[in-house]
Amino acid sequence: MKFPGQRKSKHYFPVHARDPLVSQSQTSKKMSRTHIIGIDQTLVDIEARVDSSVIDKFGLSKGHSLVIDDQAAENLYNELKEQELITNEFAGGTIGNTLHNFSVLADDKSVLLGVMSADIRIGSYGYRYLCNTSSRMDLNYLQGVDGAIGRCFTLITEDGERTFAISEGQMNQLRADSIPERIFKKASALVLTAYLVRCKDGDPMPEATMQAIEYAKKYDVPVVLTLGTRFVIQDDPEYWQDFLKQHVSVVAMNEDEAEALTGEKDPLAAADKALDWVDLVLCTAGPIGLFMAGYTEDAAKRETSLPLLPGCIAEFNRYEFSRPAIKSACENPTKVYSHIAPYMGGPEKIKNTNGAGDAALSALLHDMAANKYHKENVPNSSKHQHPYLTYSSFSQVCKYSNRASYEVLVQHSPRLSRGLPEKEDSLEEAYWER
Repeated sequence: MKFPGQRKSKHYFPVHARDPLVSQSQTSKKMSRTHIIGIDQTLVDIEARVDSSVIDKFGLSKGHSLVIDDQAAENLYNELKEQELITNEFAGGTIGNTLHNFSVLADDKSVLLGVMSADIRIGSYGYRYLCNTSSRMDLNYLQGVDGAIGRCFTLITEDGERTFAISEGQMNQLRADSIPERIFKKASALVLTAYLVRCKDGDPMPEATMQAIEYAKKYDVPVVLTLGTRFVIQDDPEYWQDFLKQHVSVVAMNEDEAEALTGEKDPLAAADKALDWVDLVLCTAGPIGLFMAGYTEDAAKRETSLPLLPGCIAEFNRYEFSRPAIKSACENPTKVYSHIAPYMGGPEKIKNTNGAGDAALSALLHDMAANKYHKENVPNSSKHQHPYLTYSSFSQVCKYSNRASYEVLVQHSPRLSRGLPEKEDSLEEAYWER
């Protein structure tokens, strides 16, 4: 596993660079491995440049998003292929993006649970999904289905208008018996999205999701939920508040989803409110930057050396050099908050906002996995005196998540094609030392 973020000091990580006083018998023991698990609605984002006649032919509404049936999706896809109108086919899905980015950043294993077309032709959308997915992602547990996975068409007309056509295909047909218990024993996180538990009546996906949550609880694996979209949350915020309280350790959201969940427009106030239900909050807020909120053990809190920030909670970042901990395992839990402005003020030109939040979450997951990895292999380290959720401090995770999301904003694909540079090319080298 690669080191999360960038530091000057190594803190004996990776563990093969540990203290030379550690006995030889310990160093020769076999390294314990870890991974993260995610459940996703497997889908492919298909982008094509078309003229308005295609929109009319397939009964779509220009500039809007419509759900279409499988046959209509197949006909549309074949037409776009025959006319050679497709410009891009990207593997999509919130959790698929997050796991891929985790595997790129950490250079380590993630496990995807979901469905995949049992019959895949070279050049098809299922083939594109596999081609655009990190080889570090374990796809061996995907459930084969007879038919298409999800497809999201983005049709760009000559006037620049974008029209969306969405076909769910078989993406919600994951069964509970396709969730293998054994992979949870050494996992460091289970990652879910709100879409998974809100499907059509009769779809098995919600039951499969709850089965995975049950296994995660059995093996003390933190459950991480990304909210997905405000429209899912605002229909019934009380349901989601209760769901978080019962099942979730870490929640990731943007400012719109945070407002729908908590009723608070201010991202910091919303993150603080969400701590009533979870242990750790990651809230992206567009040009404002990124917030984190959580708990730490009072006896282990560390004061920041950075300027104290104003907000609805005065000097809220005072203890941001502390590490996030599990509230129920703390003797005296204390709330901690952190914030960071966009990396380098944000990109000059944003090429893609789709996937920036997924990249931020993948960096947090890398830090969580690194904590478990280090704890398993150097259990007596001073870093594990308390039940921490991450290897790094709130402040450092903010920087890392912020940097990873920037990398997605400056490219067209929602998935990272490479890890972060070993050495930054800009004057913002000092960014990691702040």
